[in-house]
Amino acid sequence: MDIEETPVLDNHLHLDPVNGRNVEAVEEFAEHGGTHLLVLNKPSWHLTEAAADESTFREVFDLTVGAVEDATEVLPGRAWPVLGVHPALVSRLVEDGHTPEEARDIMQTGLDVAAEYVTDGPALAIKSGRPHYDVDDAVWEASNEVMRHGFELAADGDFAIQLHTEGGEDFAEVARWAEERGLDRTQVVKHYSGGRLVGPTKSVLADKDELEIAIEEDEPFLMETDYIDDPDRPGAVLGPKTVPRRVRWLLESNHDEAVRTAHVETPGAVYGIDTEATLADRDGSGD
Repeated sequence: MDIEETPVLDNHLHLDPVNGRNVEAVEEFAEHGGTHLLVLNKPSWHLTEAAADESTFREVFDLTVGAVEDATEVLPGRAWPVLGVHPALVSRLVEDGHTPEEARDIMQTGLDVAAEYVTDGPALAIKSGRPHYDVDDAVWEASNEVMRHGFELAADGDFAIQLHTEGGEDFAEVARWAEERGLDRTQVVKHYSGGRLVGPTKSVLADKDELEIAIEEDEPFLMETDYIDDPDRPGAVLGPKTVPRRVRWLLESNHDEAVRTAHVETPGAVYGIDTEATLADRDGSGD
């Protein structure tokens, strides 16, 4: 199979319509064979200087929805927004004088707004998580409460949630928290995952070694770059052409089945999207 015969989805990429390359990065992705994107809003403080509140979250989400609409115009397939609250916001709020409980409430309000964007149509899923760095017990518990609130929202709305968390391979407890709230663990996606993961669905950073591990594990997985669209860090974390390049490498290595898993089957199972049909529709060959 050639790359032209398959959808190519980057499951976690940022666009910055205020300071970044934005559509230029999408064009680079498409030129190398990319077809579909899940675009995560950047942390609110990267896009606006306003204090975090409901109106600020809406401003950031609207900017991201607009960036996604522009991205879809230049893609062979399409892009979808994934909206939420970056878990590092808790530290910024506490540093600004809020208690961990007040920070929790503000962040849960942001997730409520993100869920509204999913149920009303423009967004596909939400994002939550907890800090990937050391915090005190009160901040950690507040962060876990924010994440569990995200699970409740996703369960109520029947949509997926991406997680930004600390590293590691064992997130069985997190998956149990989701299931206790009525959310299937397959709809919980661990962003920036390695090739092995216990609990949620893994979104594997497009590193060759980790992808080989994911293939050996023979479980559902997604691929991502976590491209951050920062002009001061142009290649961070991975550039937008990385996922298409890794797909070419996988196909050249006769891993056609793994490519189908990551770019067709898992996106369908987790998000309910049909990357083949949306690609065919843009080609003019769909219904």
